[in-house]
Order: sequence, then C-alpha cells, then structure tokens
Amino acid sequence: MSALARLTAAVRGLIPDSFTVMLLCTVALASVLPCQGETAVVFGKVTTFAIGLLFFLHGAKLSREAMVSGLTNWRLHLLVLASTFVMFPLLGLAMKPLATSVLPPDLYIGLLFLCTLPSTVQSSIAFTSVARGNVAAAVCSASASNFVGIFVTPLLVGTLIVQGASSAGGSSLDAIVSIVEQLLLPFLAGQFLRPWIGTWVDRHKPMLKIVDQGSILLVVYTAFSESVNEGLWHKLSLPTLIGLGVLCCVLLALALGLATFASRRLGFSREDEITIVFCGSKKSLSSGVPMAKVLFAPGALGMVILPVMLFHQIQLMVCAILAARWAQRQQST
Repeated sequence: MSALARLTAAVRGLIPDSFTVMLLCTVALASVLPCQGETAVVFGKVTTFAIGLLFFLHGAKLSREAMVSGLTNWRLHLLVLASTFVMFPLLGLAMKPLATSVLPPDLYIGLLFLCTLPSTVQSSIAFTSVARGNVAAAVCSASASNFVGIFVTPLLVGTLIVQGASSAGGSSLDAIVSIVEQLLLPFLAGQFLRPWIGTWVDRHKPMLKIVDQGSILLVVYTAFSESVNEGLWHKLSLPTLIGLGVLCCVLLALALGLATFASRRLGFSREDEITIVFCGSKKSLSSGVPMAKVLFAPGALGMVILPVMLFHQIQLMVCAILAARWAQRQQST
C-alpha cells in the first residue's frame, strides 16, 4: 500500500494544476489575439489596479501572530534568505556560459530575474505541512522573503543586469520607488486595516485566490501580447524552449541539493531541514510577474517572465513528489 501511495503521489505531482492550464491558455490567446492600441492601454490600467488589489489583500491576510511565532528560529530564516537572495543569484551567474550558448540575451535576463525573486508563500507552507516540517517557521520565512524581496529584488536586478540593456527599465532606485508605490504601499495598507477587515478576508480566501490568479493572468496576457506584437515567436525556437526547460531543471536541482547540504551541515533538525529546502529552493510567480511589470520594459516582458512561468511548474511537480516522500519517511520512523 505504501508503494502504491508513493506512486499515486508521484503521478499527481506530474499533472499540471488548473492554474498552469489557464496560464498556457492565456499565452495561446495572446499569441492568436494580442491586444493592441487603446485596448492594450485599458488592459494595462486594469492590470495595475488588479496588482495593487492583490498586494492589499495579501497584506490584510498576513497574520502578525504567525509571523511573531516563528521569529525565534532566526538561524533558519537567515539560511532561507541566503538561499533565496545569495545562492540563487550566484547560481544564475555561474550558469551564464552554458545559458548564453543556448538562450538569446533577453531570455537569459529572464533566467537571472528568476534568480532574484523571493520564495513562494502558499505552496512553500503547503509542501512543508505535507512533509511534516516546521510549519510556523515556514510561514515566517516565506512571508519575510516576500517582504524583503520588495527591496532586494530590484537591487539585485540592477546589479546583475547591465544597465542600458534592452530589457532594463531604469535605475535600481527608480525601480524600488516604483515597487514601493505599486506593491508595498497597498501591502502596508492591507496590514494596517487587518484589525478591521482581516476576519472578512480570512472568511473569503477563494476571493483572494481569484484576485491572485486573475492579476497574474492579466499581466501574462498583456506582456505576451506586447511581445507577440514585436515578434516573440519568431525569436524563439523549440530547441531554445527545451534548453530553457533543462536549465530550469538544473537550477532547481542545484538549489535543492545545496539547501539540503547546508541545513544538514549546520545541524538543523529534520523538521527545520524540510522547511529550509522548500522555502529556500522556490521562486514566487505571484510576486515575480507583478515585479517584472514594474522593472522591465513592456516589449521585453514576455521573454522575462517565460523562465519564471516554466520554473514555477517544474518546482511544483518536483516539490510535490519530495513532500510525499518525506511524509512517507516521517510516518515510517
């Protein structure tokens, strides 16, 4: 029975979720019917509003009590932040000789951008819970990673990506100001209003999911529309897409391996190791896509977010399998 359960979990992990299917359909729609002219302007304004609403609701949803409860495990949080904002960018730079031989420059910039993003929140916590890790620490680490990423990601983008490149969207300071205005201020407003609206938001989590996924789909549609209008699919070939997929798999494997090695080397418990591996090896699509819209020129967005979208699905499939195996091991001991 245990072997059958592991096989079932593995098969489920390989099946794309409904949101991934919607992402693929959105890319297909933008490829066939890209928005242009005034329609694109309207979509852009609606997208900006949706992203602000998304971060407002995330701020209203985040429990301060959950954050405080996990703050005592500071060594774990430092290691997760180091994995997210130090290890990943170094891996992205180390992969440059291989990546630039396979990918066009704008797509490699997208891979570097992926390496600068914060960790996921929902899936990191969910996988940590399934694998029987330290859930309180996962809540704190993943939430802190997203907050820190608002400031660190644009700094890393400005450092790693050559200023004046075709996809760069201004200086690091300008990018931080834009992110503060469009993402941080709505988030802080949600946190400020949580005592009054937090209970209502907690009762309507499906609404937050709709706003979350809807805003990402809007950004993806407008980004790919702009890129398609500029000849995106004429610049990309099937071998290039396959090469990108392989590079994403290599990046994830290295991140998982290094996070596991570091947590064991530093003497963390099994529960903390699980939290470090899941929070320190994942990248956030829900934060990455809005940040890309602020940080990069519209015509380059399609190339920039393509690695993020691909890595998102790969990490979900791999981590689902790992979580099931960890849970099985914990049960048998």
